Amino acid sequence: MLRLITVVCLLLAVPVFGVLGSWFGLDAQSLALLRHQLETVLPAYAASSLVLSVSVALGVAVLGGATAAAVSLFDFPGRRWFEWALLLPMAMPAYVAAYAYTDALQYSGALQTWLRELTGSSKPMWSDVRSLPGAVLLFVLCLYPYVYLLTRTALSERGVTLMETARILGAGTLRRVREVALPLARPALAAGVALALMETLADYGVGSYFGLNTLTTGIYKAWLVMNDRMAAAQLASVLLLAVAGLLWLERRAQARLRFSSSRAGAQHAAEARPLRLHGAAAALAVGLCTLPILLGFVLPVLALLKLMWLEARYGEFGLPLARFAQWAWTSLQLAGLSAALAVAMALVLAYAGRMSAGAAAQRGPGAGLLKLSTRVVSLGYAVPGAVIAVGILLPLGWLQTHAPQLGLTGVVTGTIAGLIYAYLVRFSGVALQSVEAGYARISPNVDETARLLGASRRRVFWELQAPLLARSSLAAALLVFVDVMKELPATLVLRPFNSDTLAVVAYQMARDERLGEAALPSLAIVLVGLVPVLMLSRAMRQR
Repeated sequence: MLRLITVVCLLLAVPVFGVLGSWFGLDAQSLALLRHQLETVLPAYAASSLVLSVSVALGVAVLGGATAAAVSLFDFPGRRWFEWALLLPMAMPAYVAAYAYTDALQYSGALQTWLRELTGSSKPMWSDVRSLPGAVLLFVLCLYPYVYLLTRTALSERGVTLMETARILGAGTLRRVREVALPLARPALAAGVALALMETLADYGVGSYFGLNTLTTGIYKAWLVMNDRMAAAQLASVLLLAVAGLLWLERRAQARLRFSSSRAGAQHAAEARPLRLHGAAAALAVGLCTLPILLGFVLPVLALLKLMWLEARYGEFGLPLARFAQWAWTSLQLAGLSAALAVAMALVLAYAGRMSAGAAAQRGPGAGLLKLSTRVVSLGYAVPGAVIAVGILLPLGWLQTHAPQLGLTGVVTGTIAGLIYAYLVRFSGVALQSVEAGYARISPNVDETARLLGASRRRVFWELQAPLLARSSLAAALLVFVDVMKELPATLVLRPFNSDTLAVVAYQMARDERLGEAALPSLAIVLVGLVPVLMLSRAMRQR
C-alpha cells in the first residue's frame, strides 16, 4: 500500500522532473540558445522579476506588519472589526484588481476625465497604471494578508504580554515596539513575505496584462509565441530555482516561528490588554487599517460592479449570461473534481502516516518512502503554474515522439485530464496540510484505545477518525476549490477546446479591452474567494 501511495505521489513530481530533466538533453543548439537568452532577454526578465519581488517584499512586510501590530498590540475604535476585515483583500486575485484599476485610473476613465475638466488640463493626471510600479502596488494590496495573518498570530500569542512586561520595566512605547515586538514578529514576517513572493513569481495575469517582462511571462512567450520548448524549459528552471529558494526561506522561518510561540503564551496573552490609543494616534491606526481594505477590496469591487452595470445597460451585446453559465459550470466541475481528488489523496496519505508513526515503522523502508511522498506532495504548492504546464508538456512531447501509439497527447490536452493532473500537482499540498492539522488535534491514544478494544484499522478510520476529520476535510476541499477557480497560468495552456473557465475568459476579455464583459466572471471569482476568507475571519473571532 505504501509503495502504491509513493508511486502516485511521485507522479505528481513529474512536471518538476520534466523541467529539470530538459537540461540533460543539452546539445550544441540548446547551448547556443542558452547563450542567446543570456545575452538578450534573460537579464531583462531576471532584473524585472527581481525589482518586482524586492518591491513587493518591502511593501507587504511594511503594510502587513504595521496592520498586524496595530490590531494586536493596541486598542482603538473599530479594532475588533479591522481584525477580520483586513483579510478581505485575500479574496481579490491580483489580476482581477488589475482589470478594475485599469478602467478606473486610465486616461479615458471617469476619474481622470473629471479631474482634467476641473483643472482645465489636457495632460494625463498620473502615469499609466499598467506599469511595474502599478503591478507592485496591486500585489502589495492583494498579498499583504499573508504577512498580516502570520504576524498577527505571533504577536497575539506573546506580544501583548511581553509589551506589558517591558512597560512595567520602564520602556517607552517606541522602544517596546522596536526591541520587543519587531524581534518577536521577525520569523512571521519572513514566512509571510516568502509566501507573498511565491504568489508574485507565479502570477501571469498581471504581468501579461500590464506588459511586464518577467520570468513567468517570458515562459509563455517562449512556448506560445516563439514555439521554442527548450527556451521555455530554461526559463522555467530559473523560475523554479528562485521559488525553491523562497520555499527554503519560508520553511526556515516557520520552524523559527514555532519556537517563538507557545500555547501558554497564548493563554497569558488573552489575559493581557492592548495599549489604548487616543486622539491622533487612534486616528492614525484607524487610517492605517482602513486604507488597505478600501484600496485592496472595496474600490475594486465597486469598479467591477460599475463596469457590469454599464455593460448591462449600454453595452452593444449586454452581459453574456448564457455563456457565463457555461463558463461557471466548467469552472465548478473542474474545481469540484479537483477538490474531491485532492482531499481523498490527502486523507489516504495522512492516514498512512498516522498508522506508520510508531518507532518501529519509522525505522523501516516503508516509512522513508511515505515521508518522501509527503514531502513531494507538500512541495507542489510552491511550483508556479507556468512551470507545471511546461513540465507536463515536455515529457508528453517526448512520449509522443517515441511512443505515439499510446495516444497520451489526446488524453492530456484533449480532455480535462491534463488540467486535473496540473491542479493536483499544484494544490494537493494545501489539502494535505489541512488534513494533517486535523489529525494533530486527535490524540494517538484514541486510536490505540480503539485498537485494544478490537476495532480494525478500517473501522477506526471510518467510525472514529473520519467524523473527527470532517471539518478539516471540508476546509481542505474549500481551499482547493477556491484555488482552482482562481488558477490562470496552467489553465491557459492545458485547457481543451470549449473548456474555458471564469479565470481564462476574464483574462481574455480584459486583454481584448472588453472590461465590461470581464467584470461578471471577475466578480464571480471574488465571490467564491470570499467564502474561505469569511470562514477564516469567523474562526479568528471565535478564538
